[in-house]
Amino acid sequence: MSASAVFVLDLKGKVLICRNYKGDVDMAEIDHFMSLLMQHEEEGLICPVMSHGSVHFMWIKHSNLYLVATTNKNSNASLVYSFLYKLVEVFTEYFKELEEESIQDNFVVVYELLDELMDFGFPQTTDSKILQEYITQEGTKLEVAKSKVPTTVTNAVSWRSEGIKYKKNEVFIDVIESINVLVNANGSVMSSDIVGSIKLKTMLSGMPELRLGLNDRVLFALTGRDKGKTVMMEDVKFHQCVRLSRFDSDRTISFIPPDGESELMSYRINTHVKPLIWIESVIEKFSHSRVEIMVKAKGQFKKQSVANNVEVRVPVPSDADSPKFKTSTGHAKYVPEKNLVVWTIKSFPGGKEFLMRAHFGLPSVENDELEGKPPITVKFEIPYFTVSGIQVRYMKIIEKSGYQALPWVRYITQSGDYQLRTNV
Repeated sequence: MSASAVFVLDLKGKVLICRNYKGDVDMAEIDHFMSLLMQHEEEGLICPVMSHGSVHFMWIKHSNLYLVATTNKNSNASLVYSFLYKLVEVFTEYFKELEEESIQDNFVVVYELLDELMDFGFPQTTDSKILQEYITQEGTKLEVAKSKVPTTVTNAVSWRSEGIKYKKNEVFIDVIESINVLVNANGSVMSSDIVGSIKLKTMLSGMPELRLGLNDRVLFALTGRDKGKTVMMEDVKFHQCVRLSRFDSDRTISFIPPDGESELMSYRINTHVKPLIWIESVIEKFSHSRVEIMVKAKGQFKKQSVANNVEVRVPVPSDADSPKFKTSTGHAKYVPEKNLVVWTIKSFPGGKEFLMRAHFGLPSVENDELEGKPPITVKFEIPYFTVSGIQVRYMKIIEKSGYQALPWVRYITQSGDYQLRTNV
């Protein structure tokens, strides 16, 4: 079972727009949502699912809006949450920014979208490209002859329109990996994993069939090949265009792609990752006078690779003032509203070491509040490089007209949740 009704509320809990899909939950029940949320906030027990009597509220917050689904059954919560996040994605595609004003300015379009996105509480057409074919933001004239449902909605291939033509047929493949690392104050890696996604930008005519080959360990074991580096992917999630039965039987990723940009698949690799940018920090506090920070950053990746737009965020005491910086490269700035020093390095080659020193004054009066020990966080992006060693071995493009198409592949590694704890 899924949702009975969907509501969009402002920050005060006032209903901006709603859609009753099943009629089995009293629409006035939403009046209890805000009081329940405030009660949970006061108790410090904010929960994604809240109940009032037999009615359950599943909610998310986006910008200055609450999106709430109600049900009185034992619904599939993960399906409802996927739908609410998809709702945000579709509204953002339509209105650029999703906030209270954009809902008020587009009531008619929002109602139409709520009608098409869900039927009797079950998600239906959720692809914004397909929805944009027949729900437009322009004034529509009544033309009876043209008032037909796009074939994409009734097709077996609902994510791609027919009759697409390009002068030059190309497909761009981006393999993007985010590294999550947590290092303790002693320099030991406590947890690490890689979250990857393969994104496509497809500019192909007709209805092409694509086959993607990766250096997948399970595939190599099935076919008896054991040459070269392979990767063990977990938690693999595919776009609806991928033929799952084919993947389950012989690990072939076969699909008719959506036109334009899409995420083909995502995966996780649970492995020990050596931090690509290693941070050593010495933070010395001299009570009632000053705090001195020394941070050393070292690139622990191949010398031929370069990390771009590196940001090292170092926490400082909330009562620090009069900052002074000295860096061997890049520039450092103090962000007082976040109690951070942000050290920015545009280009960071592998194997290099850089140093940043910061000096802050402290007030003569001791701060009574006990402050936590926030970790140092690092942001970066390394093009033409993957930590896991995943490779696109081939991309076959088959179309009945027999045209030649060019596949382009790009690899990017970036920081995910990348934290290094400090002693102070």
